[in-house]
Amino acid sequence: MGKTILFGGSGFFGPVILSKDKSIISVGRTPPPKECENEHLQLNDLNEIEKLDKLDIDNVIFLIGSSNHHEINVKTKMGIDINVYPLNNALSYFSKRKIKKFICFTTILLYDQNLFKLPVDEAQKINPFLNKYIFSKYLSEEVANFYSKEVPSIVVRLSNIYGYTKLRRPDLVPTIMQDIFEKEKVKIWSDKPIRDFIFTEDAADAVLKLIDSDYTGIINLGSGIKSSLKEITNIIENLSGKKIISENKEVSGPMEFVTDISKLKKIINWEPKFTIKTGLEKTYKIMQLYHKNNLS
Repeated sequence: MGKTILFGGSGFFGPVILSKDKSIISVGRTPPPKECENEHLQLNDLNEIEKLDKLDIDNVIFLIGSSNHHEINVKTKMGIDINVYPLNNALSYFSKRKIKKFICFTTILLYDQNLFKLPVDEAQKINPFLNKYIFSKYLSEEVANFYSKEVPSIVVRLSNIYGYTKLRRPDLVPTIMQDIFEKEKVKIWSDKPIRDFIFTEDAADAVLKLIDSDYTGIINLGSGIKSSLKEITNIIENLSGKKIISENKEVSGPMEFVTDISKLKKIINWEPKFTIKTGLEKTYKIMQLYHKNNLS
Protein backbone atom coordinates (compact mmCIF):
# COMPACT_ATOMS: atom_id res chain seq x y z
CA MET A 1 0.00 0.00 0.00
CA GLY A 2 1.28 3.46 -0.92
CA LYS A 3 0.74 6.63 1.06
CA THR A 4 -2.89 6.74 2.11
CA ILE A 5 -4.88 9.56 3.67
CA LEU A 6 -8.24 9.27 5.42
CA PHE A 7 -10.86 12.00 5.77
CA GLY A 8 -13.14 11.56 8.79
CA GLY A 9 -10.80 9.97 11.30
CA SER A 10 -12.71 11.31 14.29
CA GLY A 11 -15.99 9.64 13.36
CA PHE A 12 -17.45 6.19 13.88
CA PHE A 13 -15.68 4.07 11.26
CA GLY A 14 -12.53 6.11 10.59
CA PRO A 15 -10.71 5.37 13.87
CA VAL A 16 -11.10 1.61 13.30
CA ILE A 17 -9.46 1.86 9.88
CA LEU A 18 -6.67 4.05 11.26
CA SER A 19 -5.99 1.60 14.08
CA LYS A 20 -5.51 -1.17 11.50
CA ASP A 21 -2.74 0.72 9.67
CA LYS A 22 -0.76 3.39 11.51
CA SER A 23 0.86 4.60 8.28
CA ILE A 24 -2.45 6.11 7.12
CA ILE A 25 -2.54 9.87 7.63
CA SER A 26 -5.67 11.36 9.18
CA VAL A 27 -6.92 14.53 7.50
CA GLY A 28 -9.64 16.80 8.84
CA ARG A 29 -10.71 19.45 11.32
CA THR A 30 -10.82 17.07 14.29
CA PRO A 31 -7.97 14.71 15.21
CA PRO A 32 -8.77 11.02 15.64
CA PRO A 33 -9.14 9.59 19.17
CA LYS A 34 -5.97 9.55 21.25
CA GLU A 35 -5.86 5.76 20.94
CA CYS A 36 -4.94 6.22 17.26
CA GLU A 37 -1.24 6.83 16.80
CA ASN A 38 -1.59 8.00 13.20
CA GLU A 39 -0.21 11.30 11.99
CA HIS A 40 -2.91 13.97 11.69
CA LEU A 41 -2.98 16.83 9.19
CA GLN A 42 -5.24 19.67 10.29
CA LEU A 43 -7.68 20.76 7.60
CA ASN A 44 -10.37 23.01 9.03
CA ASP A 45 -12.60 22.55 5.98
CA LEU A 46 -12.30 21.47 2.35
CA ASN A 47 -11.65 25.05 1.26
CA GLU A 48 -8.16 24.41 2.65
CA ILE A 49 -7.65 21.23 0.62
CA GLU A 50 -4.71 22.80 -1.25
CA LYS A 51 -2.71 22.17 1.92
CA LEU A 52 -2.38 18.66 0.51
CA ASP A 53 -0.47 19.91 -2.57
CA LYS A 54 2.93 19.04 -1.13
CA LEU A 55 1.85 15.68 0.23
CA ASP A 56 2.60 12.61 -1.89
CA ILE A 57 -0.73 10.75 -1.99
CA ASP A 58 -1.54 7.41 -3.58
CA ASN A 59 -4.89 6.55 -1.99
CA VAL A 60 -7.81 8.38 -0.36
CA ILE A 61 -10.42 6.97 2.02
CA PHE A 62 -13.26 9.48 2.21
CA LEU A 63 -15.57 9.17 5.21
CA ILE A 64 -16.96 12.69 5.43
CA GLY A 65 -20.76 12.52 5.52
CA SER A 66 -23.69 11.53 7.68
CA SER A 67 -25.74 8.35 8.01
CA ASN A 68 -28.29 10.02 10.29
CA HIS A 69 -31.20 9.42 7.93
CA HIS A 70 -33.74 10.36 10.63
CA GLU A 71 -32.38 13.91 10.74
CA ILE A 72 -31.55 14.21 7.04
CA ASN A 73 -35.07 13.22 6.01
CA VAL A 74 -36.67 16.10 7.93
CA LYS A 75 -34.19 18.81 6.94
CA THR A 76 -34.21 20.60 3.61
CA LYS A 77 -30.51 20.66 2.69
CA MET A 78 -28.64 18.50 5.20
CA GLY A 79 -28.20 15.47 2.94
CA ILE A 80 -26.85 17.54 0.03
CA ASP A 81 -24.70 19.76 2.25
CA ILE A 82 -23.06 16.89 4.14
CA ASN A 83 -23.10 13.93 1.76
CA VAL A 84 -22.73 15.52 -1.68
CA TYR A 85 -20.89 18.87 -1.66
CA PRO A 86 -17.85 17.72 0.36
CA LEU A 87 -17.40 14.68 -1.89
CA ASN A 88 -17.65 16.87 -4.99
CA ASN A 89 -15.06 19.28 -3.61
CA ALA A 90 -12.65 16.46 -2.77
CA LEU A 91 -13.01 14.70 -6.12
CA SER A 92 -12.64 18.00 -7.99
CA TYR A 93 -9.30 18.47 -6.24
CA PHE A 94 -8.08 14.89 -6.69
CA SER A 95 -9.05 14.94 -10.37
CA LYS A 96 -6.01 17.20 -10.76
CA ARG A 97 -3.79 14.80 -8.81
CA LYS A 98 -2.71 11.43 -10.16
CA ILE A 99 -3.86 9.16 -7.35
CA LYS A 100 -4.29 5.40 -7.54
CA LYS A 101 -7.53 4.89 -5.62
CA PHE A 102 -10.36 6.87 -4.02
CA ILE A 103 -12.84 5.05 -1.79
CA CYS A 104 -16.15 6.55 -0.65
CA PHE A 105 -19.28 5.09 0.93
CA THR A 106 -23.00 4.99 0.22
CA THR A 107 -25.71 2.57 1.36
CA ILE A 108 -27.45 -0.70 0.56
CA LEU A 109 -30.71 1.20 1.15
CA LEU A 110 -30.41 2.34 -2.46
CA TYR A 111 -31.68 -1.03 -3.67
CA ASP A 112 -35.37 -0.97 -4.58
CA GLN A 113 -37.14 -2.48 -1.58
CA ASN A 114 -40.13 -3.52 -3.69
CA LEU A 115 -38.13 -5.33 -6.36
CA PHE A 116 -34.94 -6.81 -4.91
CA LYS A 117 -34.37 -10.54 -4.52
CA LEU A 118 -32.27 -11.93 -1.70
CA PRO A 119 -29.32 -11.95 -1.51
CA VAL A 120 -29.01 -8.52 -3.13
CA ASP A 121 -26.14 -8.13 -5.58
CA GLU A 122 -24.81 -4.99 -7.27
CA ALA A 123 -26.76 -5.59 -10.49
CA GLN A 124 -30.18 -5.26 -8.87
CA LYS A 125 -32.31 -2.19 -9.44
CA ILE A 126 -32.11 0.85 -7.20
CA ASN A 127 -34.70 3.40 -6.14
CA PRO A 128 -32.88 6.65 -5.33
CA PHE A 129 -36.05 8.67 -4.75
CA LEU A 130 -37.45 7.01 -1.63
CA ASN A 131 -36.31 9.74 0.76
CA LYS A 132 -33.81 12.59 1.12
CA TYR A 133 -31.13 10.43 2.74
CA ILE A 134 -31.13 7.80 -0.01
CA PHE A 135 -31.26 10.53 -2.66
CA SER A 136 -28.17 12.19 -1.19
CA LYS A 137 -26.30 8.87 -1.36
CA TYR A 138 -27.42 8.38 -4.96
CA LEU A 139 -26.09 11.83 -5.86
CA SER A 140 -22.81 10.89 -4.16
CA GLU A 141 -22.50 7.91 -6.49
CA GLU A 142 -23.23 10.12 -9.48
CA VAL A 143 -20.52 12.56 -8.39
CA ALA A 144 -18.00 9.71 -8.16
CA ASN A 145 -19.09 8.53 -11.60
CA PHE A 146 -18.66 12.04 -13.04
CA TYR A 147 -15.00 12.12 -11.98
CA SER A 148 -14.31 8.43 -12.67
CA LYS A 149 -12.06 9.04 -15.71
CA GLU A 150 -9.69 11.19 -13.67
CA VAL A 151 -10.09 9.52 -10.27
CA PRO A 152 -10.12 5.69 -10.05
CA SER A 153 -12.85 5.20 -7.46
CA ILE A 154 -14.58 2.49 -5.50
CA VAL A 155 -18.07 3.26 -4.20
CA VAL A 156 -18.84 0.99 -1.25
CA ARG A 157 -22.51 0.30 -0.66
CA LEU A 158 -22.32 -0.36 3.05
CA SER A 159 -24.69 -2.62 4.94
CA ASN A 160 -25.72 -2.11 8.60
CA ILE A 161 -22.41 -1.43 10.29
CA TYR A 162 -21.98 -1.71 14.06
CA GLY A 163 -19.21 -1.57 16.61
CA TYR A 164 -17.80 0.22 19.62
CA THR A 165 -17.75 4.01 19.76
CA LYS A 166 -17.65 6.92 22.20
CA LEU A 167 -19.94 8.94 19.94
CA ARG A 168 -23.70 9.28 20.19
CA ARG A 169 -24.89 7.44 17.10
CA PRO A 170 -28.31 7.09 15.42
CA ASP A 171 -27.52 3.47 14.48
CA LEU A 172 -29.41 0.73 16.29
CA VAL A 173 -26.64 -1.29 17.94
CA PRO A 174 -24.60 1.63 19.35
CA THR A 175 -27.83 3.22 20.58
CA ILE A 176 -28.86 0.02 22.39
CA MET A 177 -25.39 -0.29 23.91
CA GLN A 178 -25.39 3.29 25.18
CA ASP A 179 -28.92 2.89 26.55
CA ILE A 180 -27.89 -0.32 28.35
CA PHE A 181 -25.32 1.61 30.36
CA GLU A 182 -27.35 4.79 30.87
CA LYS A 183 -31.02 3.81 31.27
CA GLU A 184 -33.03 1.59 33.54
CA LYS A 185 -35.47 0.63 30.79
CA VAL A 186 -34.16 -0.05 27.29
CA LYS A 187 -36.64 0.06 24.41
CA ILE A 188 -36.46 -0.42 20.67
CA TRP A 189 -39.21 0.15 18.11
CA SER A 190 -39.29 -3.43 16.84
CA ASP A 191 -37.29 -6.65 17.03
CA LYS A 192 -38.88 -8.10 13.90
CA PRO A 193 -36.56 -6.84 11.10
CA ILE A 194 -33.87 -9.17 9.79
CA ARG A 195 -30.83 -7.39 8.40
CA ASP A 196 -27.21 -7.83 7.34
CA PHE A 197 -24.94 -6.52 10.11
CA ILE A 198 -21.19 -6.13 9.68
CA PHE A 199 -18.71 -5.43 12.47
CA THR A 200 -16.50 -2.36 12.00
CA GLU A 201 -13.25 -4.33 12.24
CA ASP A 202 -14.33 -6.71 9.48
CA ALA A 203 -15.43 -3.78 7.30
CA ALA A 204 -12.08 -2.03 7.90
CA ASP A 205 -10.15 -5.12 6.81
CA ALA A 206 -12.16 -5.23 3.58
CA VAL A 207 -11.58 -1.53 2.86
CA LEU A 208 -7.83 -1.85 3.31
CA LYS A 209 -7.74 -4.81 0.93
CA LEU A 210 -9.87 -2.95 -1.63
CA ILE A 211 -7.30 -0.14 -1.70
CA ASP A 212 -4.72 -2.54 -3.10
CA SER A 213 -7.10 -4.10 -5.62
CA ASP A 214 -7.40 -3.16 -9.29
CA TYR A 215 -11.16 -2.82 -8.98
CA THR A 216 -13.12 0.38 -9.61
CA GLY A 217 -16.89 0.82 -9.47
CA ILE A 218 -19.66 -0.09 -7.06
CA ILE A 219 -19.25 -2.89 -4.52
CA ASN A 220 -21.40 -4.26 -1.71
CA LEU A 221 -19.90 -4.57 1.76
CA GLY A 222 -21.75 -6.59 4.37
CA SER A 223 -21.41 -9.87 6.22
CA GLY A 224 -23.56 -11.84 3.78
CA ILE A 225 -25.45 -13.25 6.77
CA LYS A 226 -28.94 -12.43 8.02
CA SER A 227 -29.36 -11.58 11.71
CA SER A 228 -32.66 -10.74 13.35
CA LEU A 229 -33.00 -7.88 15.78
CA LYS A 230 -34.54 -10.40 18.15
CA GLU A 231 -31.30 -12.39 18.07
CA ILE A 232 -29.25 -9.23 18.61
CA THR A 233 -31.32 -8.09 21.59
CA ASN A 234 -31.12 -11.57 23.13
CA ILE A 235 -27.33 -11.50 22.91
CA ILE A 236 -27.13 -8.03 24.49
CA GLU A 237 -29.61 -9.04 27.20
CA ASN A 238 -27.41 -12.02 28.11
CA LEU A 239 -24.31 -9.81 28.21
CA SER A 240 -25.88 -7.04 30.28
CA GLY A 241 -28.56 -8.75 32.35
CA LYS A 242 -31.02 -6.04 31.26
CA LYS A 243 -34.28 -6.62 29.45
CA ILE A 244 -34.71 -4.92 26.05
CA ILE A 245 -38.35 -4.15 25.30
CA SER A 246 -39.69 -4.24 21.75
CA GLU A 247 -42.52 -1.74 21.29
CA ASN A 248 -43.61 -3.48 18.05
CA LYS A 249 -43.85 -0.21 16.15
CA GLU A 250 -43.71 0.07 12.39
CA VAL A 251 -40.17 0.67 11.12
CA SER A 252 -38.81 1.91 7.80
CA GLY A 253 -36.65 -0.09 5.45
CA PRO A 254 -36.99 -3.70 4.33
CA MET A 255 -38.13 -6.23 6.92
CA GLU A 256 -35.58 -8.71 5.58
CA PHE A 257 -32.30 -7.97 3.83
CA VAL A 258 -29.03 -9.74 3.18
CA THR A 259 -26.17 -8.56 1.00
CA ASP A 260 -24.63 -10.65 -1.78
CA ILE A 261 -20.87 -10.24 -1.18
CA SER A 262 -19.70 -12.82 -3.73
CA LYS A 263 -18.27 -10.08 -5.98
CA LEU A 264 -16.30 -8.64 -3.08
CA LYS A 265 -14.86 -12.04 -2.20
CA LYS A 266 -13.71 -12.52 -5.79
CA ILE A 267 -11.90 -9.18 -5.78
CA ILE A 268 -10.16 -9.53 -2.41
CA ASN A 269 -9.11 -12.42 -0.21
CA TRP A 270 -11.47 -11.57 2.64
CA GLU A 271 -14.34 -12.85 4.70
CA PRO A 272 -15.78 -11.64 8.02
CA LYS A 273 -13.92 -12.92 11.09
CA PHE A 274 -16.62 -11.93 13.57
CA THR A 275 -20.01 -13.56 13.98
CA ILE A 276 -22.85 -11.38 15.21
CA LYS A 277 -22.29 -12.87 18.67
CA THR A 278 -18.53 -12.28 18.86
CA GLY A 279 -18.87 -8.81 17.34
CA LEU A 280 -21.50 -7.80 19.88
CA GLU A 281 -19.44 -9.28 22.71
CA LYS A 282 -16.43 -7.16 21.75
CA THR A 283 -18.62 -4.09 21.25
CA TYR A 284 -20.21 -4.54 24.67
CA LYS A 285 -16.89 -5.11 26.46
CA ILE A 286 -15.25 -2.00 25.01
CA MET A 287 -18.27 0.28 25.41
CA GLN A 288 -18.66 -0.92 28.99
CA LEU A 289 -15.07 0.23 29.58
CA TYR A 290 -15.81 3.60 27.94
CA HIS A 291 -18.79 4.04 30.28
CA LYS A 292 -16.77 3.16 33.39
CA ASN A 293 -14.01 5.60 32.39
CA ASN A 294 -16.58 8.38 31.93
CA LEU A 295 -17.92 7.77 35.44
CA SER A 296 -14.49 7.74 37.08
